[in-house]
Amino acid sequence: MRIVANGKAYEVDAGTTVAAFVRARQLDPRFVVVERNGEPLERAGYDRVELTEGDRLELVRAVAGG
Repeated sequence: MRIVANGKAYEVDAGTTVAAFVRARQLDPRFVVVERNGEPLERAGYDRVELTEGDRLELVRAVAGG
């Protein structure tokens, strides 16, 4: 199925979770904020939320500075 993340189209398998998609982008879900179809997701739920056809994600990596 097709989703869009940060403006780029991706093909993913049915049943792919948000956490699995984030990891497949070589990102650590603990440090990524995800918005799905305009709604922010709770990080604790990334493993339970399955992507669906046409989902639009925005992934933002949290960066600490000092």
